[in-house]
Amino acid sequence: MPRPPSNRPRGPKPQRVDADQLLDAAQEVFAREGLRAASLRAIARQAGCDPALIYYHFDSKEAMFTALLDRRFPPVIRELTHLADPSDARPTVLRLWEVLGIYHRHLGGDPGIRSLVRGEIVRGTEGIQELIQGRMAAAATQVRNLLEQGIARGEVRPGLHPLLATFFFVKLHLEILDVLPMVAPRFLNISPEAAVREGERGWLELFWRGIAADPLAPLPPLPDSGSKEFRP
Repeated sequence: MPRPPSNRPRGPKPQRVDADQLLDAAQEVFAREGLRAASLRAIARQAGCDPALIYYHFDSKEAMFTALLDRRFPPVIRELTHLADPSDARPTVLRLWEVLGIYHRHLGGDPGIRSLVRGEIVRGTEGIQELIQGRMAAAATQVRNLLEQGIARGEVRPGLHPLLATFFFVKLHLEILDVLPMVAPRFLNISPEAAVREGERGWLELFWRGIAADPLAPLPPLPDSGSKEFRP
């Protein structure tokens, strides 16, 4: 005998989602819960789909994490590699300005990936930390190469430690991207975009004065953040 129709409310019909939508959902879940604690069911719930649909695109949550890194880091590494070409004769300070532009362009509008990477560096498993470090090292190597070229050209003081300088240069810039948009409207009375723009200029000048062979020499004009040389 057929069962009478159920009066219980049904949940939303599972939706079909593409790989990028799943990665967006995974990023939110990973940033909130950490990769170790996150589950594919939680990612599916965030994406509004059936968990089985995830396996159409990804074998595991670790594969999703790798794909998230590979959405962001390869363009950064590629552009930094081009920038660090020794045949580029522009002043080192202008090339450092462009470094900020590259990070701003590819990571500035995505606080989720910045938060996720920081969290997994601290609490992630050994394999995940190695995945992150490999990509970060590839990018940092190019900035280090640029600084070493500056030393060889006599623009950067010879006692500088290029690797440590790279760490502080990039780390503080990412802090600018994270913090200034939040504090600008409340404490600076300017828009988040203007605060980041001014913060980047201020940070470059402060950093350059600390590493330049002649810290009192005037800086060359920096391209505007909307120009071809520096595109957020």
